[in-house]
Amino acid sequence: MKCLPQLLGIIPARPASGMPATVGFVVDTQHALTLQLNSTSAHLEPCKVHFHFGEQGNYSLWVKNLNEPSRVSCSMITDSEPINSYLPILFAFLVFAFLAALSAIWNTVKRLNVVTNLLLCLGSTVETERLINSAGCGDKSTSLLGEHSGTIKMPSFMFVFIMGTSVGLSLSSSLRRGVKRTHLLWRIFWRSLQLFLIGVIIINPNYCNGPLSWDSLRIPGVLQRLGFTYLVVAVLDLVVVQDRLTNLSSETCWYSVHDVCLYWPAWAFVIALETIWLCLTFLLPVPGCPTGYLGPGGIGDFGQYQNCTGGAAGYIDRWLLRDNHIYQTPSSRAVYQTMMPFDPEGVLGTINSILMAFLGLQAGKILQHYRDQHRQIITRFLIWGFILGIISAVLTKCSRNEGFIPVNKNLWSLSYVTTLSCFAFVSLVFFYYSVDVKKWWSGAPFFYPGMNSILVYVGHEVFEEYFPFRWKMANSQSHAEHLAQNLVATSIWVIIAYLLYRRKIFWKI
Repeated sequence: MKCLPQLLGIIPARPASGMPATVGFVVDTQHALTLQLNSTSAHLEPCKVHFHFGEQGNYSLWVKNLNEPSRVSCSMITDSEPINSYLPILFAFLVFAFLAALSAIWNTVKRLNVVTNLLLCLGSTVETERLINSAGCGDKSTSLLGEHSGTIKMPSFMFVFIMGTSVGLSLSSSLRRGVKRTHLLWRIFWRSLQLFLIGVIIINPNYCNGPLSWDSLRIPGVLQRLGFTYLVVAVLDLVVVQDRLTNLSSETCWYSVHDVCLYWPAWAFVIALETIWLCLTFLLPVPGCPTGYLGPGGIGDFGQYQNCTGGAAGYIDRWLLRDNHIYQTPSSRAVYQTMMPFDPEGVLGTINSILMAFLGLQAGKILQHYRDQHRQIITRFLIWGFILGIISAVLTKCSRNEGFIPVNKNLWSLSYVTTLSCFAFVSLVFFYYSVDVKKWWSGAPFFYPGMNSILVYVGHEVFEEYFPFRWKMANSQSHAEHLAQNLVATSIWVIIAYLLYRRKIFWKI
């Protein structure tokens, strides 16, 4: 998928002295670009150069024999090497690995509650010089709707997955204690409603703009999606779960899959739900757009579908919630210059978040039905990871940008869910083996935020723009400064969570 070329600049005519004309430009370094040189006088396209620029590098595009179309040649020369923008990321993981190892020495062994992540802001620019006329997006389309290539963000998938795992463990424990299903059902509805209301409040701040207009209230959001996902998965499990686990002999013919077979009605419901997602995504007619379109609109696809951002997913949100009640500045606007609002936490994508939480629920069932059978648990985690990985490979045809259903976070595409659920199962193997089997690690300091996950999330959303969590940087394009800022912010929230843990203060809903 290609983008409609956008004018980067105009190169003046060569001076009479015979020296070449030069113009400097700043271009994006996040994605590879296709630089296209056009001749305004003869309406020619002498050459195209596909190149992935590095951060803070200096480059020259030399064009020779411009007045002789048959002999025109273009070559990209690196004048100064770019910096290695991946070093801050490596440093961040080394720091947190060290903290985790250090805390394991001083803390008693505890079950891992939640996995948190370091949020890195990786904005970058690079200056290029000389003889560049216009630029096309090229491989920028690999970031369909901002993240087509499936950038992995822990809150986007691990939290949903682990939520499903926790649902299975907590409901089963409550039923064994004799709690009535009607009481559990009320708690599920009340908890879901609280998540939804908290989400609406924190994504609609109006600190200095006066009273909030109901006409522009954004309805979808992260916590809203989590609340609805929790509601569906928890009610589904409550309907099919047994008060006591069935103890089968290992000699039983279906022993190896009884953690699935016992809950076949739930599986049938989720498969039906996923069928609805596929039908709506690929069969629903969207006015002015090709059926089954998954692109970003705007200048993507050479500008043919400018108002088709998100295809059926965007259309359903705009029809159901109206334009003013969904996200107005999606990531596709910066990359693809889209004009349509699009919500990455929209209605259609919630179906696939339910699927991911249900796969997490399956992980919980494995832990329950094969309790203390470490080999059985690890084997099943690996088998699930392998199956989901194969499904992803088929859906994407092992490509970043092609396939039947590309990996797309903003759409929460089916391949996005299967790919990241595959990673989640493999991650669980590592954590289960190191924490529960070998007891090498207690999970600290990461389980402290897990004990107050809602408080930490809401606190981050409300105070992320305030000191000391953020401050004005000397160089907003510096990875090192962004890294330092995010390390400080993350560390502060871990310390806050630790102090609350020591004082036995927990905000639960």
